[in-house]
Amino acid sequence: MLRRFRNLARIGPVEVGTANDCRGRTRHTAACTAPRCGFSAEYDTRSAAELAARTHRCPAH
Repeated sequence: MLRRFRNLARIGPVEVGTANDCRGRTRHTAACTAPRCGFSAEYDTRSAAELAARTHRCPAH
């Protein structure tokens, strides 16, 4: 499924974005853009996704 992210923000190597899932719920995703990292997670709140982005310690960086 193709998601259209909005309200994108970059915190270090992690990008945080907001999108709707297949059930129409608003979900917030944090994903590391560093090569070979692979970190990504979905959260119910924007603040939780931003906290994950701030505390992420990238092993590939």
